[in-house]
Amino acid sequence: MSELKTIANNKKARHDYFIEESFEAGIELCGTEVKSIRSGRVNLKDSWCSIVEGEIFVNGMHISPYEHGNIFNRDPMRVRKLLMHKKEINRLYGVVKQTGYSLIPISLYFKGSRVKMQLGLCRGKKLYDKREDMAKRTAKRDIERALKEQGR
Repeated sequence: MSELKTIANNKKARHDYFIEESFEAGIELCGTEVKSIRSGRVNLKDSWCSIVEGEIFVNGMHISPYEHGNIFNRDPMRVRKLLMHKKEINRLYGVVKQTGYSLIPISLYFKGSRVKMQLGLCRGKKLYDKREDMAKRTAKRDIERALKEQGR
């Protein structure tokens, strides 16, 4: 099986959304973008996906220009096509249109030599949901700290 090597994670997505389901998609890139990704110069923070005419695209993903790429560099914020099966795209399109879900990139990783993106079918969190998650995290951290102190 291919080895997975994580390049970038979208922490903001986990903070702002409930991730109901996740999917794997390939991504259409040019050569200098792949070289820039290999050096870890990619940002998924404010990115989202849209489905247009049966094709799925990622918007707002920033891939910094490759230093040695000169004329071959592309626009860092360009819209990039994702590669998924037609049935999957049609299913996602139906869910997003009917129930108000969003498609958000969760992570970018290498699977073998290919760049893959993990997409999340997400539902937005309200402010009280975010506060509840922060309270749970704080409580868990306090419990771990207390157990660590007790073990000394």
